Amino acid sequence: MTNLPAVSSRPGARRRLAQDITAYLFILPHFIFFFTFFLLPVVGAVALAFMEYLPNSQRFVGLENFRAVFADPLFLIALRNTAVYTLFVVLFWLGKALLVAYLLDPLGKTTQTFFKSAFYLPSVTSGVIISLIWLWIFNPSFGLLNAALNVFGFNSVAWLGDTRTALPALIFMHVVMGGGSSIVLLSAALARIPRELYETALLDGASRPQVFRNVIVPLIQPTLLYLVVTGTINTFQVFESVYVMTQGGPQFSTTTVVYMIYETAFVRFQLGTASAQAMILFALTFVLAAIQFKWLGRSVEY
Repeated sequence: MTNLPAVSSRPGARRRLAQDITAYLFILPHFIFFFTFFLLPVVGAVALAFMEYLPNSQRFVGLENFRAVFADPLFLIALRNTAVYTLFVVLFWLGKALLVAYLLDPLGKTTQTFFKSAFYLPSVTSGVIISLIWLWIFNPSFGLLNAALNVFGFNSVAWLGDTRTALPALIFMHVVMGGGSSIVLLSAALARIPRELYETALLDGASRPQVFRNVIVPLIQPTLLYLVVTGTINTFQVFESVYVMTQGGPQFSTTTVVYMIYETAFVRFQLGTASAQAMILFALTFVLAAIQFKWLGRSVEY
């Protein structure tokens, strides 16, 4: 039995090396983009959170920026507004998506595709454009919503000019316009459930609400968990609608954490404090997502 010379494996090794280099060259532009526009800014923001950064001077201040943030009553107001907004938007958003997906499930493929496209369209539309449209709808003088109220004999309401209605108006707008991707994902999850399970449950005497609660919901829990976590992360970062429609007013009733970070950094130019606020927001979002995975994930079967 003769052993092949080691040299015979070299051409194959060289080919594999050339293929590896080619693959790395293909991902190099993405890595450069990621490093330049994501990783470096994140590292810079973490460093700035521990510094007093002024145009002419920078000095290390340790945890002083974090102490200033927690001592600021406006930050606590922004945190409360963000929490209220997130709670109601995620709750109603998910409820709407689940209801629509459930109603679409028995329909034909063409009808499903039409309605899914209609609900998904706002997801690919600019948030600024959507905010401008709703700014007109909420207008106290000639807005569509007040015109509808006047038809039924009600007085006009300054939806975005009243501290009692400004935040609920933003929540309502996002619930109406959002949830398109959630509907698509939940429809796909419902389509994977075998029809035999529905039929068996109905033959056993279960009502449709019981089938929904005891058969459908447990089988789509992984999708629901994913939507709750990602929805919470996304709504915690609400900015466009606040910036375009209310600028945080009236009387800070719609000021959110991300909008406050923007004002701190680019209006007051306190970059160190703004970076500390961003780090706190990241920590809160991370902890909240971890709690959701731990608490909601216990009953999820994959």
